Amino acid sequence: MSLPITFVVLVAAVLHASWNALLRAGSDRLWSMTVMCAAIGIACAVLAPFVPLPLWASWPYAILSAVIHVGYSLFLVRTYRTGDLGQTYPISRGSSPVLVTLGAAMFAGELPGTAALVGVALVSGGIVSLAFQGRGVGRAGLLSALGTGCLIGAYSVTDGIGGRLSGSPVGYTVWMCLLWGAMIPPVYLALRGRRDLLRSPREMLISAGGGLVSLVAYGIVIVAMSLGPMGPVSALRETSVVFAAGNRPVSRVLSKRA
Repeated sequence: MSLPITFVVLVAAVLHASWNALLRAGSDRLWSMTVMCAAIGIACAVLAPFVPLPLWASWPYAILSAVIHVGYSLFLVRTYRTGDLGQTYPISRGSSPVLVTLGAAMFAGELPGTAALVGVALVSGGIVSLAFQGRGVGRAGLLSALGTGCLIGAYSVTDGIGGRLSGSPVGYTVWMCLLWGAMIPPVYLALRGRRDLLRSPREMLISAGGGLVSLVAYGIVIVAMSLGPMGPVSALRETSVVFAAGNRPVSRVLSKRA
């Protein structure tokens, strides 16, 4: 993996940790995730006319990824509801690079070398081990975090393949995220109706800002997976756990103000 790709994925890791800290800090994470996704959808609708239309071969992957992202969003909300960020985040993020590496080998014929495999295993093992420092992880939190990790692996491989087939990873990102952003608000309405959908401008701006940060972060990752091996890119992305640890004080401050 080239140095420029390594650098931009590390930038994505910082951004990814930031929006997860914002989501974890909120008192109503389903609402926060809904506003984040709505902001993503609106931003992508604005960008769509200015980016290349993905090739038709990539559209089944974009649609499948959007559906998986809906499941991921709901699992992530449940994960943060049932466990501490310092425990559930490492499990969900640490399990995904191994799953992405296996999925890339099975569905994309991508077989990384020995050094890359060892690197992915070390990163995943090191990240997951952070969850077991101190008190144990509850069963509900563990199952939710592992479910989230499986969905991360699923959408990562789907988008890695879709981005490569699209002819334009940026266009693919915009259209896939537009679909994802359009799917989440109806899910919220189905679960809760219109109750408390509109809240204070401050709360909505914070959550919408987190959504835009998430869009940039994952767009970088899709481009990187289109240019480099999926497993190592995923492993490098999950160093976001390190940055999440630095964001925990910020998360506490935001949660007190919310």
